[in-house]
Amino acid sequence: MPVVDLRSDPQLLAAHRSGERGAFDELVRRHGDRLWSVAYRTLRDPEDAADVLQEALEAAYRRAAAFRGESAVSTWLHRIVVNKCVDRVRHDRARPPSARRLTAARTEREPIALDPAERATERLAVVDALHQLPVEQRMAIVLVDVEGYPVAEAAAILEVPVGTVKSRCARGRVRLAALLGHLREEA
Repeated sequence: MPVVDLRSDPQLLAAHRSGERGAFDELVRRHGDRLWSVAYRTLRDPEDAADVLQEALEAAYRRAAAFRGESAVSTWLHRIVVNKCVDRVRHDRARPPSARRLTAARTEREPIALDPAERATERLAVVDALHQLPVEQRMAIVLVDVEGYPVAEAAAILEVPVGTVKSRCARGRVRLAALLGHLREEA
């Protein structure tokens, strides 16, 4: 059984800053799954998500001394991932369509449904609709509605006021409802 490090996130970051090997690894173990989930749900491609997460963790590792402690360590890590995701989305939009990847791997675990084919089709429609939203609305919805972060924490991660997160979520939900209206009609 692995040994659990009981130090707080700020203590681990301080240990990393002072050169302790493995302290940053523990932070990644604690927060890596949620960081990965945000990157994957934002980018929809496991390779892109892995690349962005790698870039974000490298940046956090190198810039640990610049962390001012004005937010939680997990919020700081999420903010770096969000920034890298936004950079990737903007970069991909700037590339010509022929240069973009046409694959969209969808490998998340599905909840058990009565009709798996229908459930998969519905899920793909939701994922596609989510990716038609502007990146700012998509990030807010992924953090609040998909990942379950409280609005205040999502605001800290996105470095915007709480009201901005609320309005981005509201506008995004309206767009999603319009894009997914056909699912209600079929039900």
